[in-house]
Amino acid sequence: MRTGDWSARTSAVPAHRAATRSTRPLLEGPPADVPATDPRHARARGRFTRNFVVQGSAADWALLLLAALRQSLTPLKAELVFFQHDEVIVHCPADEADQVAETIQKAGDLAGTLTFGPTPTNFAFTTATVQIYADAK
Repeated sequence: MRTGDWSARTSAVPAHRAATRSTRPLLEGPPADVPATDPRHARARGRFTRNFVVQGSAADWALLLLAALRQSLTPLKAELVFFQHDEVIVHCPADEADQVAETIQKAGDLAGTLTFGPTPTNFAFTTATVQIYADAK
């Protein structure tokens, strides 16, 4: 199994397929001289491969979102305060809150286009405008 995404992030070809990749069908098993492997190894490799592509692509998206957001916040009093996994906290005056929420959405849209190219996929997320960070849900 070879998994990849638009950014060309892919998994490695299994060792027994690397040398004969162009001459053997992908669904054909390993040659007779290759020892049989435990099916759990193949499943684990598949999970790792899919996770690698998904997590790596999500990290690329987040990095581009943050870059676009930092650039867009420059003329405002708003400050990027915190980012972890899938949460971004921006501190701003109340009168900039709506503009900052719109800026976050636009940065997410731009990051999606830059990371994955033109796609009908909606990268949905929510924003919350609160007085206390703990109230954001």
